[in-house]
Amino acid sequence: MLFLFFNHTWKGFERIEINKMILPIVAYGDAVLRKETENINPDYPNLKDIIQNMWDTMYNANGVGLAAPQIGKAINLFIVDTTPFEDKNYPDFVRVFINPEILEEWGDEWEFEEGCLSIPNIRENVSRPSNLRIKYQDEEFNWHEEEYDGMAARVIQHEYDHCQGVLFVDYLSGLKKQLIKNKLSNISKGGARVDYKMRLPRN
Repeated sequence: MLFLFFNHTWKGFERIEINKMILPIVAYGDAVLRKETENINPDYPNLKDIIQNMWDTMYNANGVGLAAPQIGKAINLFIVDTTPFEDKNYPDFVRVFINPEILEEWGDEWEFEEGCLSIPNIRENVSRPSNLRIKYQDEEFNWHEEEYDGMAARVIQHEYDHCQGVLFVDYLSGLKKQLIKNKLSNISKGGARVDYKMRLPRN
């Protein structure tokens, strides 16, 4: 999950239903965060409920994206809502990406401070290409092929990485990784202070 800090007034909260199911977010160190996910088909059990639970969990944690491994499921699925960024190129950009595959990335690399609710209280600059082309299926399993740039592309790249078993800290230099080593260990042991539910590593 990619996240930012906001004053909690953005549109995403309007989509939370009263009977929401908020799931614990898997903490750094769990093996599921390092698995390459599997594609799914329309017969995957309780898929609509899983997707709704992901929305509820993401909005509760102030996220703009959430990947299935972060709720403990090694399936190729993630959701995004970039409304908080107020990106004029992608207003109200809300999508479910099932079985996504990034086909191409290009453009100038640019830095942005990323964070992840599976890795709370750690934020670092990550460089990514500015543009991408992706194919994916929607909730009705219709195929789409689209191009994105800017913040929409970045959120997609971050969540897509989750489905490849890659975390944003993997992009950091050796020195930066060493500097946050103890913080990562503390997270994996349940020492992070957060205001949402987390699931400690299961390996």
